[in-house]
Amino acid sequence: MFLTPNRENHKERLLKSLKSFRPSGRGLWHDISEKDWNNWRWQLKNRVSSLEQLQQHIPNLSQKEIDGARLADTKLAMAITPHFLNLIDAEDLECPIRRQMLPNIDETYTAPWELGDPCGEDGHSPVPGLVHRYPDRVLFLVTDRCAAYCRYCTRSRLVSNALGYDFRPNYKEQIEYIRRTPAVRDVLLSGGDALLLNDTKLRHLLTELRSIPHVEFIRIGSRIPLFLPQRITPELCTMLKEFHPLFISVHANHPRELTTEVRDGLSRLADAGIPLGNQSVLLKGVNDDPTVMKALIQKLLMCRVRPLYLYQCDLINGSSHLRTSVRRGLEIMEQLRGHTTGYAVPQYVIDAPGGGGKVPVAPNYVLSHNADRVVIRNFEGKVFEYPEAPDGTPLHPRPAYIEEPELV
Repeated sequence: MFLTPNRENHKERLLKSLKSFRPSGRGLWHDISEKDWNNWRWQLKNRVSSLEQLQQHIPNLSQKEIDGARLADTKLAMAITPHFLNLIDAEDLECPIRRQMLPNIDETYTAPWELGDPCGEDGHSPVPGLVHRYPDRVLFLVTDRCAAYCRYCTRSRLVSNALGYDFRPNYKEQIEYIRRTPAVRDVLLSGGDALLLNDTKLRHLLTELRSIPHVEFIRIGSRIPLFLPQRITPELCTMLKEFHPLFISVHANHPRELTTEVRDGLSRLADAGIPLGNQSVLLKGVNDDPTVMKALIQKLLMCRVRPLYLYQCDLINGSSHLRTSVRRGLEIMEQLRGHTTGYAVPQYVIDAPGGGGKVPVAPNYVLSHNADRVVIRNFEGKVFEYPEAPDGTPLHPRPAYIEEPELV
């Protein structure tokens, strides 16, 4: 489909608007001192976690949101940092930040194909709090707490303990398993959110992991830089520098999440030499639009974050109202590949239900693969042929020796 000039201009203006950086501002916390506002512990202490608090800040809650907030603790606790709550458009019931963070009564509906543990993590846990699903890497769950709770959380069975999972990490037992399993070369710290640990506890954990010879590198998966950029202090970044190679994967779903505060926090991490990647979840009404996704991935690059994965929303219980189709995901990928730099294009994956791991999903660019050629198409739909023999050698190899012309 070709856009008319007016529609094309509107699309470009929207893209430019979404890519601009803005501060979150203090909103209804305008009377709080700058010192308190920039203190990550103050942000945690003052999270919005009840219906009464939510109504003070967002007076036009829908009935579904009111009912959802009343029942939130029966599935997944509600908690939103002041920084992130300020990104919600209180007048827009379809605000993409609102859809991610505000409980909704639709969470109480479970589709027949939804699961409490959609990625099969519990079945791949040799010791509590450690998931060993891939041959050379493990997922190390350090806590069941997050700075804020996404309503589509894959680990809502244990995060916040609303369902009584009673998750209790045992670092000694988890580390001992890694120590006696030499195949493990890669450790991903997650939870909950590892960056909720204070610097002393996090340093101790990283030191223990670094003492294991076969652990080559460590990753931290965190949404703290988006929810709580105040946590990304110079002191934290200086400490993390001691444990290279260390990678951090952040989680941004919408360009509005990338505020000036978030950009500055990510810059501090990048300046500390930490490679940054992003993992987004494809969500209905949040980022299931090519213009929004393009703005997000381009804005991430400006924050020195490489878009790594775009996840199809896991089949977690109560998430059907936030799930969009795989077909829509493929359509979005078609609008990214070739239409922006390859650095910005994430890999679209489905975490196979039941514990099958990440499965890449992509538009079909190979039209046919015959005995003597591969027929491919590009992002414009143009078709090309790449000739090759069955064993992969050129069809018409050069002679073994070609006499070079005499230079005059």
